Amino acid sequence: MHRLAGFILGLATVAMPIGAKAQSVAEFYKGKNVTIIVGYTAGGGYDIYARALGRYMGRHLPGNPNFVIQNLTGAGSLNAANNIYNVAPKDGTVFGTFGRGLAIEPLIGTARVQFDATKFTWLGSGTNEISLCATWHTSPVKTWQDALKLGFAVGGEGAGSDPDTYAAFVRNVFGVKLKLVTGYHGTSDIILAIERGEVDGRCGWSWSSIKSTRPRWIPEKKLNYLFHMSEVKAPELPHIPTIHDFANDRQKQILRLVTSRQIIGRPFAAPPGLPADRAEALRRAFDATLKDPAFLAEADKLKLEVDPVSGEDVTRLISELYATPKDIVEEARVAIKP
Repeated sequence: MHRLAGFILGLATVAMPIGAKAQSVAEFYKGKNVTIIVGYTAGGGYDIYARALGRYMGRHLPGNPNFVIQNLTGAGSLNAANNIYNVAPKDGTVFGTFGRGLAIEPLIGTARVQFDATKFTWLGSGTNEISLCATWHTSPVKTWQDALKLGFAVGGEGAGSDPDTYAAFVRNVFGVKLKLVTGYHGTSDIILAIERGEVDGRCGWSWSSIKSTRPRWIPEKKLNYLFHMSEVKAPELPHIPTIHDFANDRQKQILRLVTSRQIIGRPFAAPPGLPADRAEALRRAFDATLKDPAFLAEADKLKLEVDPVSGEDVTRLISELYATPKDIVEEARVAIKP
């Protein structure tokens, strides 16, 4: 009887479809392309970071797939975020990067989001970012005091993006005399607008982006740094105040919610619902890449800040933000209203 049962089991095993065997992560990725969607134009900080990551992450992902970059611009990178969440295949072959502020846009913003930020498969962030408000060197607005007295224009990218959110915040809460000119497709476009004199500057400008995209501007003193939009100052700019220096206790609570995005300064996320083993493999490959000596050497050459935040920590932070008391959330929503 036992022999008969074993014989039948053996026949069943032979008869199983070849595809029924569980495919390993390495088998899945071998010979494939992995696409990194970038929500901004080529040449900006997010784009440079994604391209550097893509050159090395294949070394650390089982199967060693090739990585390709796809720029999908528009609406301050909201188009990219919506695409990753709703359109991209949920098999681990696509992930991307978009504005750090979009993680809390469904909570406090006005953009037409089509995603639940708590359900993205967060791979992590390349750095805990430092951000500034700055103007072109010829602008009459050179300090915080000037910004409170003199009118000036800043470039924006769309609802939920750092430039739009931070500009609205400092105007609505502190009375900064700025005008937001929005609709640019990324840092590169805003830089061109500044150089052409269309706008004076930008709020929510990553220090790492300034260093990587326009490094010569720093020694040539092409920018006036008005104030930091982050609690932490750039080591090179210790004399520049932070917006927190001018806030009362209630405003600081709102600020923490609005500027918490700096902790996930260069976020990378895959669609929801990935197979668990591939999600884990992507996260570990992301972590390993940001420790890879070759990647770090290139990051240093490109002036990219590397201060990684894990996918687990990003997921935890977003969950905590969505548990913020409703009164603070409502005040923050009003504070960033365009």
